[in-house]
Amino acid sequence: MDQLDPRNASGLILSATEPMRSFLALACGDHRLSAELRDIASDLRSRNTVPYKLLRGIWTGSDPSTRPDLLGLFSGSGFVFTSPKPREKSEELKLRLVKLREIAERKEYAELVKDITPRKQVEEPFSSYKDQLGFGLHVGLTMFTGYLVGYASFRALFNRNPALSAAGGILGLVLAMLVETLLFIIKTSKDDQIQSSKSSSSSSSFTPTTKKNQ
Repeated sequence: MDQLDPRNASGLILSATEPMRSFLALACGDHRLSAELRDIASDLRSRNTVPYKLLRGIWTGSDPSTRPDLLGLFSGSGFVFTSPKPREKSEELKLRLVKLREIAERKEYAELVKDITPRKQVEEPFSSYKDQLGFGLHVGLTMFTGYLVGYASFRALFNRNPALSAAGGILGLVLAMLVETLLFIIKTSKDDQIQSSKSSSSSSSFTPTTKKNQ
């Protein structure tokens, strides 16, 4: 009769009343009940809650001439509801929750210090009219210098031939433009690397501060 085990009882749970305790005290000495039911009755009478299934089983097996009315036995009692055990979270879910919590904390921290931390101004090339004009003049001067060098070189090499001298000037102009373009690409890539290194170092410096404040 494992189903009458008070430790594994399931179903409705009732709050114990004095009529219930008196009935269970009488059931402990009722020889019409089995030894197991008498032990259960002895165990239940000291409890604050009584499973309905066990109480009804004891009532059914007891002497009909001495047992109380079933409705009177339940009079004044109420249902006791037990909350289910919380489900255990898996390790994967726990790690995911920790990551989500850290992301939320970083966003909250960034929201708190956005008015305090100065915004980083990214310097873009040719952001002002002065830079554009200076770069244009520099490129024009470089191309003109390349044209003169090429023109003079081809004129000296080909006995002052006008056509070849002009071709040499054009070649010098193109080479000067290519060199200027290459220098501009190198300068821009270096500026991007400096900006990315600054941003990564600043973000890494904010992370320990956030964890310390926790």
